[in-house]
Amino acid sequence: MGTFGGALEARHIPATDDRLTVTVTGEVELEGKVLVIRRIHARLELRATPEHAATAQRVHGFYHEACPVYRSLSPAIAITSELVLLPETA
Repeated sequence: MGTFGGALEARHIPATDDRLTVTVTGEVELEGKVLVIRRIHARLELRATPEHAATAQRVHGFYHEACPVYRSLSPAIAITSELVLLPETA
């Protein structure tokens, strides 16, 4: 979430003050007698104005390339994410 939020902020899209939240789920499988994480999915929710939607979607398409967590885990674990845009509240 930090890499995505930083990329948004660099493009003047506010990502602080609970505008950006994430819910992460993981799927595990039994390998022999050991539970192993196989898949991780992150649902990123961003409260933003409509004029920021296209830029936020574009950033979502490439931010993972600069994310240390993604780069570290993705060789062993399938990682996906989705961006859900919500209306900004006053």
